[in-house]
Amino acid sequence: MRTVDLILKKKQGKELSKEEINFFIDSIMDRSMPDYQISAFLMAVCFQGMTDLETSYLTEAMVKSGSFVDQSKLPKGVLDKHSTGGVGDKITLTLTPILAACGIPCLKLSGRALGHTGGTIDKLESIPGFNTDCQIDDMISQVKQINLAIGAQTKGLTPADGILYALRDVTGTVDNVSLIASSVISKKIASGAENIVLDVKCGNGAFMKEPQDAARLARLMVEIGKHLGRKVIAVITSMNEPLGRAVGNSLEVIEACEFLKGNCKDGEVYELTFELAILTLLQYGICADRETAHAHIEDLINSGKALDKFKELVKAQGGDAEALVDYSKLPTASKTVEVKAEKDGYVENIDAYKVALACKLLGAGREKKTDAIDLSVGVYLNKKSGERVNKGEVLYTIYSNNDAKTQQCKELCDEAYEIATGQPTKKPLIYEIVQ
Repeated sequence: MRTVDLILKKKQGKELSKEEINFFIDSIMDRSMPDYQISAFLMAVCFQGMTDLETSYLTEAMVKSGSFVDQSKLPKGVLDKHSTGGVGDKITLTLTPILAACGIPCLKLSGRALGHTGGTIDKLESIPGFNTDCQIDDMISQVKQINLAIGAQTKGLTPADGILYALRDVTGTVDNVSLIASSVISKKIASGAENIVLDVKCGNGAFMKEPQDAARLARLMVEIGKHLGRKVIAVITSMNEPLGRAVGNSLEVIEACEFLKGNCKDGEVYELTFELAILTLLQYGICADRETAHAHIEDLINSGKALDKFKELVKAQGGDAEALVDYSKLPTASKTVEVKAEKDGYVENIDAYKVALACKLLGAGREKKTDAIDLSVGVYLNKKSGERVNKGEVLYTIYSNNDAKTQQCKELCDEAYEIATGQPTKKPLIYEIVQ
């Protein structure tokens, strides 16, 4: 079998066999396939696509390319939650403590911010002392004790995906649904998850721009999961606007804490956290219907049990749990600039991508995985879409450590905000549920 024959076959739009895909991954791992041939194969996939069966074979081969967590060591029914990447997305911080408090074991391997999207690991590392560089055995023990562990992706899991992603990132082959689906699901299966909850983003702040493309990706990931013996739920959600009000690592931790304290009773963070939690409780059979599940979640928040579980997570991983109450212990920017509305009206839209770029300029994001980031900076959106704003009221607040970057950030955020004279129609946050 020759690599060039696989490239030619895929270039012609033909379906590859399981043996051929295994050969492709094996050749990557033993370094017998040069980067230019891997890149040529990836480009052929982007032009011709892959069938669902090919994608399942690719996912399985990537799982087998490295070590994977022995499910027999894990509590039964362990869950992993994944988002395809967004702006202001702190749902892992709000959802997993709730599920863990319900008795659902959650072991989540997360990533860092890259490009314009945020990373769960960076958010958690804004909590003083929080250790995300965890050994798998330690995470398993922690899940057995408190039902929850969140750590950074380890190099031993799906190493083939790491090689492929690095090349996809520099060859313009990131946004193929088969490559995205196999990348996401392979990591979840390798981490031992039996149940997977997916938040598939679409919009100008996401990798998938259109709902129909996100739906195709969601269905593909659900089908791959079924093919490989996993239960997968995918929720397709809007990322045309930032999720919630805070964008920036320590700012998002604060917003998540405020939600878990019961101080956020509406908005996108509330809606999406509750939807994902309800679907999960129904899937696990913990609640019989949506109304019962909703009431159960409300009780966990109002009683303080959800926040207590987040504190348990922070303590277990070496962090200062007091920072979840005393926010002065979190990284704090030296400059706070309130930007006020110049006219009366209603917020029509807030461009998620422009806000993300603004926060990245401040230092909240990174271009390369090795870049350092500023955990204290970001933007707080005092006014969100649909809300009335009067001239002179604060539209948004910039948290910065640099005057020049503050001005650049303001210019982008001013462009991101659209103010209309009439109240706009509420835009849907959740487009579709696939399971």
